[in-house]
Amino acid sequence: MVLQSCFSSREEKAAAFDAVDIYPVISSEFTLGRPVVEIFEAVAAGGAKIVQLREKNKGMKYLYELAVACRPIANRYGILLMIDDHVDVALAANADGVHLGQDDLPVPVARAIAPGLWLGNSTHNLEEALAAKAAGADCINIGPLFPTQTKEVGCSPLGLETMKQVAAQIELPFSVMGGIKARHIPELVRSGAKHIAMVTEITQAPDVAAKVRELRALFRC
Repeated sequence: MVLQSCFSSREEKAAAFDAVDIYPVISSEFTLGRPVVEIFEAVAAGGAKIVQLREKNKGMKYLYELAVACRPIANRYGILLMIDDHVDVALAANADGVHLGQDDLPVPVARAIAPGLWLGNSTHNLEEALAAKAAGADCINIGPLFPTQTKEVGCSPLGLETMKQVAAQIELPFSVMGGIKARHIPELVRSGAKHIAMVTEITQAPDVAAKVRELRALFRC
């Protein structure tokens, strides 16, 4: 039997998201061959408040089984479990939310299917950010900020100034992503970014838990 989430409502999920600093995104192709569940446990032990499972090159059965295996870990640490792209997998695995790209299900459709999920939406400019807000997204991601090789996004890096311009014109929680390294965190935080998503900087670290603790400490610099 698939475990239920430790969060019982979207209101609880909203409060949990507000506490997020580092936002680890785990893909099996970027773990240096280590099991995703092992990396998930490590980022949770390091203090992350949210983890997204993203598998662009695996089947949905694999993603579902992965999410089911990670649900008990997420419950034990009291963290949000997010699924990239797939509303059905998020529902089936009792994940806390789903992060939708511009080519995935529209946010209103996802909301109708899954009213209890925390819905994130990837945005690459102000127009998309405003559309996500109007559509009812719970949060958005603004990116890519810097050049990245972990995902094909089809647009140029936005940079800090564009991020600040977009953030100033929306009233939604937002994360940032794309080519972000440890050295960027203090400036991003000073620029208003509270939730910073990272992939390889975390998942390819020799000691993943220690890396998460190190990155979280940079929010206080």
